[in-house]
Amino acid sequence: MEPTMGASSGMEPVTGPVVQIDEERIQSHLDEVVRATVEETLNALLDAEAEQLCGARKYERTEGRKDTRAGSYDRHLETKAGEVTLTVPKLRTLPFETAIIERYRRRESFAQVRDLSNSGRFHSLQNS
Repeated sequence: MEPTMGASSGMEPVTGPVVQIDEERIQSHLDEVVRATVEETLNALLDAEAEQLCGARKYERTEGRKDTRAGSYDRHLETKAGEVTLTVPKLRTLPFETAIIERYRRRESFAQVRDLSNSGRFHSLQNS
């Protein structure tokens, strides 16, 4: 690409960047894309787990169906990608205890204990 000529003399090349990239804006957008993808994936996993427990997909009528859905509730979960909103399915008769949320709970608990022990408060709590 050839440099453009200035308007004053018609022959001077324009110096400086021709295209400006706002790296902060790009990074922010990428962060949101990753967060949204994590949220979408976790919600799809929750739906698949509910389908497996019920023995049928949402609204599907089969003879092998074990339960039906009874709505859902939202739950916020902090991930490395940021806070995501999970839509946790409710079932009419079977308990819906997902392994997905439990894994994150264990990680959060471990991180809290690790943070306490690193800060020295854990030792003072043990000695009280």
